[in-house]
Amino acid sequence: MKIVSGLLAAPHPALRPAPVGLVVFILLATANGAGYRYGVSDQAFYVPAVMRAANPAAFPRDAALIDTQGRFFVLDEILASVQRTTGASTASLFFAGYLLSLTLIWAAVGLVGGRVYRSPWLVVALAALVTLRHNIPRTSANSLEPYFHPRVLAFGIAMLAIAAFLRRRHALAIALIGVSALCHLTTALWFAIVVGIALAVVDRRWRRVVVAGAGAAAVVLAWALVAGPLHASNATMDDLWLESFAAKDFIFANEWPIWAWLANLGLLVALWGAHVSRERGGTATAEDRALVWGATGLVAVFLVTLPAVAAHVAVAVQFQISRVFWVVDLLVAVYGIAAIGERVGARGVKVVATLFVAISIARGAYIIEKEHAERSLFLLSLPDTPWEDAMRWIARQPIETHVLADPGHSWKYGTSVRVSAGRDVLLEDVKDSALAMYAREIAVRVVERRRAIGDFAMLTPDGARALAGRYDLNYLVTEATLNLPEVYRNTQFRIYALKPAGPASVSTAR
Repeated sequence: MKIVSGLLAAPHPALRPAPVGLVVFILLATANGAGYRYGVSDQAFYVPAVMRAANPAAFPRDAALIDTQGRFFVLDEILASVQRTTGASTASLFFAGYLLSLTLIWAAVGLVGGRVYRSPWLVVALAALVTLRHNIPRTSANSLEPYFHPRVLAFGIAMLAIAAFLRRRHALAIALIGVSALCHLTTALWFAIVVGIALAVVDRRWRRVVVAGAGAAAVVLAWALVAGPLHASNATMDDLWLESFAAKDFIFANEWPIWAWLANLGLLVALWGAHVSRERGGTATAEDRALVWGATGLVAVFLVTLPAVAAHVAVAVQFQISRVFWVVDLLVAVYGIAAIGERVGARGVKVVATLFVAISIARGAYIIEKEHAERSLFLLSLPDTPWEDAMRWIARQPIETHVLADPGHSWKYGTSVRVSAGRDVLLEDVKDSALAMYAREIAVRVVERRRAIGDFAMLTPDGARALAGRYDLNYLVTEATLNLPEVYRNTQFRIYALKPAGPASVSTAR
């Protein structure tokens, strides 16, 4: 058993020192996320963004693609600066970011719970519930991620802002929201709306500040759309632009199935239900009520902007406003547990906490030991697979090397060419189509290249040479055997030279 023996043998987290509680929280959160992995999923963008910030010469052909979202991303420069100062590898830097994210969330759980709950057992229940990674329906947002994501780091910092608000440290709450924005702008924005409305509700002195701040933000946004960096987003997406990310079924909330609407709007209903229950019991504070109104305002923003999303107005689509339900989901967890704890009494809270901890352990153990038995709990670097072996060969080639690979290679083989080799690739469909949302010229690029490649499994030598001539490609990485100059092979992949660069000498690996 990979995790069960260690966790069950330990005394209950509520009875152990804080460092042990943090370790247990990280273990359970990681297990419930199917294990920590470097370089996967959204890191197909974030890892190359940091690489490019550290070395501007990196990705000479894909720079425009990466910068499409990277221009709104500050953390890449911060991480690159840390990397230059410390000499840390990108993999170790991202693992440190993962641990920091979970540590901040764990600390915020304790601070929020310590203010809202009367029993420390309910803090344990909330911590266990938070470890249960889950998807917020049709939003592409998960409550946690099993890898470093700036969005989760911003979430942890913004949770601390909620804790500061509950403790009536209003200036600190605003400052923490600002720090959160350095990590992930839109996540910070959702929390800013909640905290801003809550401040206006709970303290008249802050109302003018909040109104003035909202007005200033509206002016800045209007400038950015009319004459600033978001000018290109002040447009309606045409059919080609929409085609580039048509597979993303979470973008347009107006197209959600009824169950997704019920699930997400049901979160707000559940939040109000928990709050009303606590108000009737006389335990809800003015701050609690203010946060519930903040969440209501957040959902109102989603509903008010929905027509613009349905009309394919670019800026409304790009903000992915449906992710506001991630914040509502958190508040439901906080206040739902509070309402349950006040119903079951002093003895019952121990049962509730034990139940949630048991569920987290059982679910995490099942995911790691059964559902994803091929994975270890922590994989801190790229795995030793034939794909990564082929990528190591590509990484030894000049920085301007341009690669042709299966457009679906990141999900088929685990990581992208950009992450594993640090080299340009003609198309990585999963991430490139997501980035296409932010600029029409990138959408054109994605659709054009998708059509040019066609069915990669049917690629012929003539087709590969035609693509090489059109896009200045150096190497083809494929599982297929083709009549092309082979320069490297291993047990699964062959690498072919697509343009002459000296004699094609074959080398092999396992």
